[in-house]
Amino acid sequence: MLRRLMMIGLLLAPAASWAQGVRVVESTPAANASISGPSSGFSVRFDRPVDHAHSVIFVKRDGKVVETLHPRLKSEPEVLFAQAPTLPPGPYTLHWQVRTMTDAVAVEGEIPFTVAPSN
Repeated sequence: MLRRLMMIGLLLAPAASWAQGVRVVESTPAANASISGPSSGFSVRFDRPVDHAHSVIFVKRDGKVVETLHPRLKSEPEVLFAQAPTLPPGPYTLHWQVRTMTDAVAVEGEIPFTVAPSN
């Protein structure tokens, strides 16, 4: 019985580690960036395709969601892109949650950024 459970665990481990291995390759804004002026959009590029229809992007300030962004379904397979309103100056976090194309595992992360006052 123990041997059978170990074999099942070995079969499931690669799928779980693959899903958890989704990584951000680049983002707009970049992590810890300071942006100013009107914003046109936010994007997150991953190292593999993600399920756009079941992925979300939120802009948070002080841990609270201030904007829910709706990713475009017709962007590149590994990119989430969403239009964004101009945000008031201050610190923010771009929170993303994606689902992989091969399973229903949700992976999420955050990208901190700051909106600087306009001059």
